[in-house]
Amino acid sequence: MTSFKYLIFILVIFLKTGNVLSESTLFNVNNIEISGNLSVNNQYFVNEAIKKGFNEMMNKVLLDKDKNKLKNLKSNEIKDLVSYYQITETTEDRMTNKLKKKYNIFFDKEKVHNLFYNFEISYSDIDQYEIYFLPIHKKNDELYVYNQNYFYEKWNEINDSELIEFILPIEKIEILQNINYHKDNLIELELKNIFIEYSKKNFALIIIEENNSGKNKIFIKTNIMGKSINKSFSFKNTGEKKINFYDDIIIKAKREITNLVKSQNLIDIRTPSFINIKFFVDKKNNLVELDRRIKKIDLIENLYFLEINRKYVFLKIKYLGKINKIIDQLKGQNILLELKNDQWSLKII
Repeated sequence: MTSFKYLIFILVIFLKTGNVLSESTLFNVNNIEISGNLSVNNQYFVNEAIKKGFNEMMNKVLLDKDKNKLKNLKSNEIKDLVSYYQITETTEDRMTNKLKKKYNIFFDKEKVHNLFYNFEISYSDIDQYEIYFLPIHKKNDELYVYNQNYFYEKWNEINDSELIEFILPIEKIEILQNINYHKDNLIELELKNIFIEYSKKNFALIIIEENNSGKNKIFIKTNIMGKSINKSFSFKNTGEKKINFYDDIIIKAKREITNLVKSQNLIDIRTPSFINIKFFVDKKNNLVELDRRIKKIDLIENLYFLEINRKYVFLKIKYLGKINKIIDQLKGQNILLELKNDQWSLKII
């Protein structure tokens, strides 16, 4: 290929990729189910699906305090955020005069970013997050860890979340011995001694101290992305059945832990970062393939062409969030980003 043809080829590729790159999967919401009477028109189902999808998307990416900033958003403003939607399933029951539809809603990444920018909102980029987790129930000075512990037995059955997967460790005598040693001051428990096998993972410990007054103390200790974060709150029994009360504690605690995880994965739209990268071009490392893979990465906003020669291309990438997150997402697409001699380089693996 002549130098001129090669240059034209490169320019064509980058003319295609000079704008926002990825169709975000973070802002897609699937399996939104809407029910109504057979006589209800289609627009009702669409409007309800968009509204429900928007709320689910906000629950997924925003902290509780930031969701309140958008509570007065009008229906037409929410609809304007939608790129398109799909009807994936339609079920008709003429016996009950009911119609049920399932939708996938695809929100426009750039419009959602603009919304967050205008309201000064940072959002969380997490998906299928794993936490190794152990609940300890202290009642009348008795400790329940694995056996007779409602929270251990039912934790993953109450208020199941697609966002965070709570992984409960199997019973070990060493863990029980460690907990019993600190039974008079459970707050002093070292997480690394409880989760010694998962030291490179994210983990959390919750201590539920139940007393006869009905005002119970809940302590949450976490290690998220290598950072220790603790939280405590009180939870009063309103007189409902004991089991329902325990379920309420699980729901509240899950919400608190989810917010802690989100807080460590926040992205500020107002502060993007840039990185200059050398990309060596060969048969495997071609720009068409690189472009295809990078389009799947939500946090990379733009890809710019800076310089070209026969051996390599200099690129500038505009991205959101931390560089370690970008490196991980690139690895997920089999792209290696590494720093050598103060120069970032990129290659397909």
